[in-house]
Amino acid sequence: MDRRRFVASTLAASALAMTNTADNAQTASSSGKPRQYYELRKYLLTNGQQTQLTEKYVSSALIPALNRLGISPVGVFNLYLGPETPTLYLLLPANSLDTLVSSHLRLREDQEFLSAAEPFWNAPATSPAFTRVESDLMIAFEGWPQLVVPPPTAQKGPRVFQLRSYESPSDRDHVRKVRMFHEGEFEIFQKAGFWNVFFSDALIGSRLPKLTYMVSFSDLKQLDELWAAFGSNPDWKKLSARPEFSFEPIVSNITNLILKPTQYSQI
Repeated sequence: MDRRRFVASTLAASALAMTNTADNAQTASSSGKPRQYYELRKYLLTNGQQTQLTEKYVSSALIPALNRLGISPVGVFNLYLGPETPTLYLLLPANSLDTLVSSHLRLREDQEFLSAAEPFWNAPATSPAFTRVESDLMIAFEGWPQLVVPPPTAQKGPRVFQLRSYESPSDRDHVRKVRMFHEGEFEIFQKAGFWNVFFSDALIGSRLPKLTYMVSFSDLKQLDELWAAFGSNPDWKKLSARPEFSFEPIVSNITNLILKPTQYSQI
């Protein structure tokens, strides 16, 4: 009996060690910085009262409460070009997965939040505050482990954001596409003049497997100019022509949205 207990406890300890090793591998990065987790949340709205109520809730109640939990900076964007307008997009970054996934429960214990959120939370079914909420849970790429705020944000300067998701036909192709970013694509974006914001792998959400990233520009004119510079870059042509990336299509669908930050966005 004692021997059986010893073997069982040893196996349990080994399993725990393997789990911890996997967790550490998942959240570590080559730069030594922890890989952030992101929730990309979108509020599907209708024009009029819903839009006004949701924006007031997010700016006055939700963002201050999330910041108190350590979720910062919070990006808030109106959909400018893309389907399902009006839609309000929120980008919530956290260094801890627990912080992110437990935020809903912890908000219910924040009396300051509950007081400020009352009109939104208690909106009647006959006049709801939103149509529906959808979200994806993502982890930052190892090679771009933390979100970078564009330079104009501090002064609320002009900027637009492009949110892109690449779906792959298989897990193998998805892994190959992620490798492309780590083997030169980050640097090509930067050389072209993009403001790289975040790059991530979707953990939970729709249309998997996919990756999602965000880049920023001063305006739509610059967006077109920089993508032209990216496409003509010799490094990009060389990278995209490598056999492991070009033997078959490794991206089957691209979702491409243009977002404009709200006045109260922290990104």
